[in-house]
Amino acid sequence: MSVLTPYQLRQQCRSGTFSGNTSGFAPGFVQANMAILPKQYAADFLQFCHFNPKPCPLLGMAATPGAIDMPALAKDLDIRSDLPKYRIFRNGRLTDEVTDVREYWRDDLVTFLIGCSFSFEESLLADGLEIRNITEKVNVPMYRTNIACTPAGVFHGGMVVSMRPMKPADAIRAIQICSRFPQVHGAPVHFGDPAAIGINDISKPDFGDAVTIKPGEVPVFWACGVTPQVAIANAGVDFCITHSPGHMLVTDLTNSKLSVL
Repeated sequence: MSVLTPYQLRQQCRSGTFSGNTSGFAPGFVQANMAILPKQYAADFLQFCHFNPKPCPLLGMAATPGAIDMPALAKDLDIRSDLPKYRIFRNGRLTDEVTDVREYWRDDLVTFLIGCSFSFEESLLADGLEIRNITEKVNVPMYRTNIACTPAGVFHGGMVVSMRPMKPADAIRAIQICSRFPQVHGAPVHFGDPAAIGINDISKPDFGDAVTIKPGEVPVFWACGVTPQVAIANAGVDFCITHSPGHMLVTDLTNSKLSVL
């Protein structure tokens, strides 16, 4: 599966053949977080992304309400079926987790795609840095923090972070590498003591799976595209569709095109 092209992987999702997390899949291509909201919330959400570019770096937005494609990012895209897994929120509460949202689709829905940390993992691996969630074949661990986002309209809340354990020297190298990719969260926001950003138990992520932290390693935290899901829940919007954490849209855009250096 990992050698499939982005188009082939999306087709596997559409047919229901693939529904797992996408870390390590389609190397070389940008992966995206997703949020789909009724038109009445679109302006506020767009502003929330603008105010919070670290956790919410906007890659694209549907041209019109009800549009299911984004030709600039993925050919033959059907946003309703081409992700491995989706979450349905009603009045701010998670109510369903499904592999296809065609039965939930409405003509007033606006799709937003947000950069994902899975895209910079390739550059870390190429530099010889281990990505523990890939090594252990699990979803990346993600945590709620006390780092406040700038509110916009109805949307507000704390930043969610993803974590990858590294030796301190490797953490410094990761900062240097990821600084080149601001559209997929850029450099880490913190490394070291989890309690400093409000994480009380590193062994119990709020999303994803726990990974091994070896002696001599420190947890390294990146802003995470699950942050909008917290803001959406806090806003209590009447209806919303998101990706399931770790189950991204794999686009046709190459990671190299996002590098600023």
